Amino acid sequence: MAKAAKPATKRPLYSVHPGVAMVQKWIADLPKKTGKSLDQWVAFIQSDGPHDLKARRAWLKAEHGLGTNTAWWLAERADEGGMGMIEEDPATYLAAAEGYVAAMYSGGKAGLQPIYDRLLALGLNIGEDVKACPCKTIVPLYRNHVFAEIKPTTRTRIDLGFALKDAPIVGRLIDTGGFKKNETLP
Repeated sequence: MAKAAKPATKRPLYSVHPGVAMVQKWIADLPKKTGKSLDQWVAFIQSDGPHDLKARRAWLKAEHGLGTNTAWWLAERADEGGMGMIEEDPATYLAAAEGYVAAMYSGGKAGLQPIYDRLLALGLNIGEDVKACPCKTIVPLYRNHVFAEIKPTTRTRIDLGFALKDAPIVGRLIDTGGFKKNETLP
């Protein structure tokens, strides 16, 4: 008797951005490194810190000895418009990710949606380990690292960028200078 075939499981279209785990670790380590939890820092900044975002960053670095990245993140988090849970909670990130893509392909760029859908499908079909992790303006494709990004550049064009390192640029590919400038995809 033949075994029944397993039903195909459809994998989710989007995956949690690797930055979410990084932020979770950073939040967990914050009390040990600074003596204050995230909530304590936010309350402290809102009550005692400057109101201007740029001044907050400088104050956190100069007066409290925080590094640049920590000062920037805390200053923005204490701001009423800070990203908050989108950056630290996988479920919240995934909900926001769908909204990022919807916003990218709305209005004048709505006609690009079918092209995006096809590029995304091609990218995800490279392998089971490929992940698409939308940001506000691009959709990077990951394996162990970002290997490509999809970006609606104009109302009539989508750019598909590849992380090719020092591979020669041939055919229709255009060298954007990222390798020479030491730029990396997200």
